[in-house]
Amino acid sequence: MASNRLDLNLLHVFDTIYREGSLTRAARALNLTQPAVSHSLARLRDHFDDPLFSRQGNRMVPTPLARRFVESMRPGLNQIHSAVNQFHAFDPSSHRKTFALALRDVLESTFLPQLVTRLNDYPEIEINSQRVARRDMESLLAAGRLDFAVDVLLPISDQTAHEQLRKDRRVVIARKGHPLEGQDLTMDKYLSAKHILVSSRNEGPGIEDFELSRMGLQRQIRLRCQHYYAACQVVEGSDLLLTMPEGYARQMTARSDTCILNPPEGLPDVDIHLYWHQAYEKEPALLWLREQFHAVATDYQGGA
Repeated sequence: MASNRLDLNLLHVFDTIYREGSLTRAARALNLTQPAVSHSLARLRDHFDDPLFSRQGNRMVPTPLARRFVESMRPGLNQIHSAVNQFHAFDPSSHRKTFALALRDVLESTFLPQLVTRLNDYPEIEINSQRVARRDMESLLAAGRLDFAVDVLLPISDQTAHEQLRKDRRVVIARKGHPLEGQDLTMDKYLSAKHILVSSRNEGPGIEDFELSRMGLQRQIRLRCQHYYAACQVVEGSDLLLTMPEGYARQMTARSDTCILNPPEGLPDVDIHLYWHQAYEKEPALLWLREQFHAVATDYQGGA
């Protein structure tokens, strides 16, 4: 197959398989049958004399050649898509679309319920929420394997765009009947208590510890664990305190024998940001989903 006769549709199929990591999901996204996608992949393999993707479990993993090709091919393909898409608005009531989002566990709990509620009227819209390592976030956004990420403020390159969605106050939760329940939680009382630190890392300080260290202070960490849900269960049966975002804290205290304590002065709020790659900034479907995120954030600020 001559290089100047490579069908542009094949490049679109290649890009979709790369993003979806599955022939089945690629076929659904392209509104094609799986045999049609498999046939297109066979033509691409013949053209490049390379398998391009190998099956590992339930994922199609790109070969080194495919990774190199997508880096050089995608900018041009994005320009073509942008030129075409500016004439075609995204209609969520009729378009089938799967959005890939990177959300950490606490943000899944506070964002997903309201987001899915907003999408109830659009049965063709699917959400794939996943947890990714922060070091991989930008490369996955650039590759189109993630549409958006929601996280705290992170150091990023100029190629990744972001905006603040909301600000979440940090509060302290304790078991009901805790000696500190109903009291003003001063910094002295906060530092005298023992605490749980929730982090996906196996070492290093939490956000509140950074701020305390700037004031020359240090709290006593009795337990370090990975998830707020597990930490809340520990709080329920101990005198340990847990500092966490207020939105999730209110969800947890409504379902457990725990209560919220106002934090001492000096603990920082949490800024929650939405991230996306600038190459896809004008995609109509992504612009539409950004609007849904804005609406969820507005509802949250209003106390919903």
